[in-house]
Amino acid sequence: MNNKMAVRGGAGNILEPKEGIRPQDNLYLAVNSEWLEKTEIPSDRSRIASFDSIDLDVEKKLMRDFADFADGKKEIADVPNLNKAVELYKLARDFKSRNEEGAKPIQGDLTLLEGIRDFADFNLKAGDLFKAAFVLPFAFDVDADMKNTKINVLQFFGPSTFLPDTTTYKTDAAKKLLDVLKKQSENLLKMAGVSEDQAKEYVDDALKFDEKISKVVKSSEEWADYPAMYNPTSIEDFEKKINNFQIDYFLKEALGEVPDRVIVAEPRFLDHFDELINEDNFDEIKGWMIVKFINGVASYLSQDFREAAFPFSQALSGQPELSNGEKQAYHLANGVFSEVVGVYYGQTYFGADAKKDVLDMIHKMLDVYEKRIKDNDWLSEATKEKAIVKLRALILKIGYPDKIEEIYDRLNVVPADKGGSLYSNERAASIEQVKYNVEKLHKPVDRTVWLMPGNLVNACYDPQRNDLTFPAAILQAPFYDLKQDRAENFGGIGTVIAHEVSHAFDNNGAQFDEFGNMVNWWTDADYAEFKKRTQAEIDLFDGIKYGPVTLNGKQIVSENIADQGGLTAAVKAAKDEGDDLKKLFENFARIWANKQLTESIKTQVSVDVHAPGPERANVQSQCQDDFYEVFDVKPEDGMWLDPDKRVHIW
Repeated sequence: MNNKMAVRGGAGNILEPKEGIRPQDNLYLAVNSEWLEKTEIPSDRSRIASFDSIDLDVEKKLMRDFADFADGKKEIADVPNLNKAVELYKLARDFKSRNEEGAKPIQGDLTLLEGIRDFADFNLKAGDLFKAAFVLPFAFDVDADMKNTKINVLQFFGPSTFLPDTTTYKTDAAKKLLDVLKKQSENLLKMAGVSEDQAKEYVDDALKFDEKISKVVKSSEEWADYPAMYNPTSIEDFEKKINNFQIDYFLKEALGEVPDRVIVAEPRFLDHFDELINEDNFDEIKGWMIVKFINGVASYLSQDFREAAFPFSQALSGQPELSNGEKQAYHLANGVFSEVVGVYYGQTYFGADAKKDVLDMIHKMLDVYEKRIKDNDWLSEATKEKAIVKLRALILKIGYPDKIEEIYDRLNVVPADKGGSLYSNERAASIEQVKYNVEKLHKPVDRTVWLMPGNLVNACYDPQRNDLTFPAAILQAPFYDLKQDRAENFGGIGTVIAHEVSHAFDNNGAQFDEFGNMVNWWTDADYAEFKKRTQAEIDLFDGIKYGPVTLNGKQIVSENIADQGGLTAAVKAAKDEGDDLKKLFENFARIWANKQLTESIKTQVSVDVHAPGPERANVQSQCQDDFYEVFDVKPEDGMWLDPDKRVHIW
């Protein structure tokens, strides 16, 4: 579960384009109607947005480069481990071999799972299954300790459900979606050589177990409360909760040791562990693991397997077509070697002038934030001082990293002529990643690690490292362009920069200090006022009808606080430079331009911590007093929001 705070979120095409609409009535449509009218969603995607338009361009460039590398038309760039990514790309692109191999590459692993005899045998093998990167009905991970971010610590999670979120199980669509998964899973297992009766039994058992865990694991709304993950538990108290499964034996086998304590990210799941993970449920657990496995690996096999594994994804997203083989080959190579590909992209397509200018904008935003904190009329001086210390301690990561993380040196790709298959190499990479993660338990936290690769169109704030990451790919139009008006850049990348800065002071980030440690640095009165304003942000979005869905204000509050603070700071920075605020607001609306299929909207909103794009553009603009002045918005206009309902936090 990635709980870092990113800028990118869901989007939708519920608001139909309208000619001649005024920004006073609907800023988003006034700016984007022509785009909405002319733009089509690609057949192998479920949406198209400003983020996605850039992503398509990045994808096009890198797909062309990978094809040229593989075909010998272009010398592989001098980027560490890029040759491995190209080798994996070749394996993924070789559909002749993939189709000839069929299900052969997975037979050993499928036989291993089918061969688990009973619960005692599962307990005996679970440690090895963990090290071999199989999905288990519980999860462990190693990451920084929230209260001492210099050290890493073991974390405990529940498993993921088949449907996107626990709330999805309560909708009318749940049965239909699970029926699609049922049919797909039975078909995939039969294609892999499992008898029809056995396949049906595995899938029926899997769905029974999935229903049980869906009532216990966290919802997206609960995950949105990032600090609530931190529940340090002594190993003695942890093991007391688990009686049917030999957790002590498992930890020794999986980690090579039993640590002194565990951070329990999902206390409710731990409380129900015994009633879920036991001998009576063994058949269901086994079926669930097998169904998770077959659906997870099908995309690494033949074209027939790829197509057979598409219906469930299609039902969730509405995506009309499966992406072609060349595109999949690039994405698989990029998936395993993401940072490597990101460094190549950054070195090849990101200019030094752009980096210098963006860095200048970031420092301007930090200056604006510092002034706004100093001038704040609801914070005490003590809290202001702490906030400014945290602000000035922010670490900036722009473009792409100077060094590539060690894990990529450890990944190896065995080519086809030496017996390697796409599946065997993907499995080997997953196993190495598990090993690498476990080894961090006895290593200090590496604060130089980037959370996002350079070719990702996104940005993020990491509360545990107190750093901001702006990958090279997002630093282009409409977000940023050296040639476009400075006000437009403030409305684009400026709001994104300040959005990420705002995460340091949202409902989650505000609970971490300048070192990324979870520490209360607020006075009681200040934090009470902050919570009051946070509730106002929740209320602002809660219950908004957005096509087929209703927004959950609590689930999306941290991102909305960041949007609010980001736009406010960008407006102030532009005003200080005497820029045209009209252009700023228009480009702010433009960066959230998007179209999305109905099925995808339902799935996205159920799990995303961001509001849909049109609501981000309009509602946040409605809370900016300058917006009313710039566009001469009157009480009778559609964008009018009474002053007492406008939310102001940062």
